[in-house]
Amino acid sequence: MAEAGTPSSSAGAGTTSGGAPGARRASQPVLFGPEGRPPYAGRPALTPGYSAWDRQRWLAEPPKNSYRSDFERDRARVLHSAALRRLGAKTQVVAPDVDDFSRTRLTHSLEVAQVGRELGRSLGCDPDLVDTACLSHDLGHPPFGHNGEKALDAVAAECGGFEGNAQTLRLLARLEQKKTFDDGSSAGLNLTRAALDAACKYPWTREDAPLKPNGKRSKKFGVYADDLPVFRWFREGVPGMRKSMEAQVMDLADDISYSVHDVEDGVVNTAFQLRWVTEHAEHRRRVVETTRDWYLPGGDLAEIEAALARLESLDVWVAEMDGTRRALAAMKDMTSQLIGRFCAAAFEATREVFGNEPLTRHGADVVVPAETEHEIAVMKGIAAAFVMTAEQRQPLYARQRELLAELVDLLQSTGDRYLDPMFAADWREADDDAARARVVIDQVASLTDSTAIEWHRTLVRGETFHREWV
Repeated sequence: MAEAGTPSSSAGAGTTSGGAPGARRASQPVLFGPEGRPPYAGRPALTPGYSAWDRQRWLAEPPKNSYRSDFERDRARVLHSAALRRLGAKTQVVAPDVDDFSRTRLTHSLEVAQVGRELGRSLGCDPDLVDTACLSHDLGHPPFGHNGEKALDAVAAECGGFEGNAQTLRLLARLEQKKTFDDGSSAGLNLTRAALDAACKYPWTREDAPLKPNGKRSKKFGVYADDLPVFRWFREGVPGMRKSMEAQVMDLADDISYSVHDVEDGVVNTAFQLRWVTEHAEHRRRVVETTRDWYLPGGDLAEIEAALARLESLDVWVAEMDGTRRALAAMKDMTSQLIGRFCAAAFEATREVFGNEPLTRHGADVVVPAETEHEIAVMKGIAAAFVMTAEQRQPLYARQRELLAELVDLLQSTGDRYLDPMFAADWREADDDAARARVVIDQVASLTDSTAIEWHRTLVRGETFHREWV
């Protein structure tokens, strides 16, 4: 009798007793069983807390004979997307070609995914679902990072503005190529309901954005008007503006990752030393005030100062970095320890409130202690004070915004002449000027830093652009 899971020797053997040349041997395994599954492949691992509703796709797909789960397939679709690859040539804090060390949007996204995956798993979230959200979270960023985002928002008024997170949803559900409806319209990557919800960092429109403590409406939003159908589909049954558990994990992983890594990049590239904040009152005041103004509006300066002091008192705090291997190891240990510190605090606080059951979808919230929020904000404030707001960088930022504005203006005035084929088709199918303007914004947002510069030089300035290869 054959062992369990082992094909019978007679099943499809097609052999002869004489073992004639070319005949299949009786012991040759059948590679795929009745379900199309190799005998050595397990069934998809289904994390508790997710239903068939969560795994639904906007466009229904035939069942696949695979040992991968729906969320594993979501992750693979994002990982293989063109939008993710392009992040390798898009600015995180400094341009990708400035040095060989600093993060790009792609390496940042990979690090966010690693942090989010482990934190999410510890809380009971499906790790592949959180991974998908983390890999997706910056897909919508245009050339030149947040500076490019401001530039495109300024020139996109007639079609509803520009926001990187809304552009991410547009990419996932429309612009990336994977599945199409019967009428030829795009379903984008056709991710599951839970995956789209997890990638939605700001689940509201621009008009519905919540008010900030100063009474002004937040500029952050997660969906354009013409992407509302898919937004309403994956948000069906979700109350108000509530973020899913997986989206909250992604959001925190993003904050944790860039708070420590932007500081690491700045220190290693000699933009500043952490001892400056301790030794110079003016630098310290600038860091504390930048933290409040950028990340904790209305926050108490004394609490921010206390958070900075807590970080400085840590044994792993690297006050000075001289570029040696020993110093680089110490800096890497500092970033690792800080990530662990912040994640552990959130894990313990969340479990204290919601217990030890799997925490998924809309059944719980990530709890971050106020002290931890302040420490994360201080790390972000250090990088902002010494890098993003550095006076010598302001002319560069102005040139970047001018470049994108001029490129958008040129493309809007030349119809579909210079658009990539898929965007040219979108332009021709657009119903009105606002829709055509959105196509131009989609095209420019898709460019990397280097291609935006190349397009501007050749199309706007009429110069010959030469790529140098060695």
